[in-house]
Amino acid sequence: MAVTGAARGIGRATAARLAAQGARVAIGDLEAEMAEAAAAEIGAETIGLPLDVTERRSFEAFVEAVEQRLGPLDVLVNNAGILLMGPFLEEDDAATQREFAVNVMGVVHGMRIALPRMRERGRGQVVNIASGASYVAPPGEASYAATKHAVVGLTDGVRAEIRDSGVELTLVFPGLVNTELAAGSKPTRGMKWLDPDTVAEAVVGAIEKPAPEVFVPRSLSATLKLNKVLPPRARKAMGRLFRLDQFATAASAEERAEYNARIRGS
Repeated sequence: MAVTGAARGIGRATAARLAAQGARVAIGDLEAEMAEAAAAEIGAETIGLPLDVTERRSFEAFVEAVEQRLGPLDVLVNNAGILLMGPFLEEDDAATQREFAVNVMGVVHGMRIALPRMRERGRGQVVNIASGASYVAPPGEASYAATKHAVVGLTDGVRAEIRDSGVELTLVFPGLVNTELAAGSKPTRGMKWLDPDTVAEAVVGAIEKPAPEVFVPRSLSATLKLNKVLPPRARKAMGRLFRLDQFATAASAEERAEYNARIRGS
C-alpha cells in the first residue's frame, strides 16, 4: 500500500493505521527526510520514499520503488494536497498553478500510473482524498474548491471507464480537519475540528469495505448534498447560517505564514 503526502496529517495517520493492521506501507512525500522519519516512527515494514506528485517521472519512480520493495501495489491513497487561502483576484498565477499541480495533477499522475497495473492484475483500489469543498466553494477558497471539484469529476469519470475491471475507486470527503493545511482558520458554525486519525480510520474502513464515497463525519453527507441541490438563494442563506465565509476569510495570516512560505517555496 502507498500513501502520498504522508509525512504529516491525514496521510501519516492513515499510514500508521494501515501498518498497525499488518499492511506493508510506503509513505511518499516531497520532504524525503520527513517521510523516512515518519516511517521509522511507525515501524513495522513501513518505508519512506521521496515523491513529488506534480512530476509524473517522480511518481513513476515512487511506484516502481514501492513494488520492488513491498510487492505489487494493491492500494494507493492519493492524499497529497495544499490549500492557499485568500481572495481569488489577489492570488497570483503561480499560486493557482501550484495548487492545481498538487491537488489535481497529483491525482491524475497517481491514477494513470497505478490503475493500469491494478487493472492488469484484476484487483486493487485507489482512494482519492477530496474535501467538503468538493461540494461548496466558500470565499477565500475558490481555487482550492475548484481543485477538489475536479478530483470528484475525474474520479467519477474514471470509475465509469474501468467498471468491471475488479479495481475500486473511492472518494473520501473530510470536513474540517485539524492539520497545518487549516492553520490559523476557524471552524464554521455547527462544525468541529476533526482529528487526522478520525479521517484515517474512515479511509482504512473504506479499504476494508470498499465504497464509492465516504464522508467524515457521516452526517456531513446530508448537509453537503442538500446544499448542492438547493437553488442559489437558499444556498446563500445556508452559507450565512453556517458562516462558511469565516473559515478562510477570518484565518490568521500570521499563523498561516510558515505553512504558506513552505508551500510556495516548494
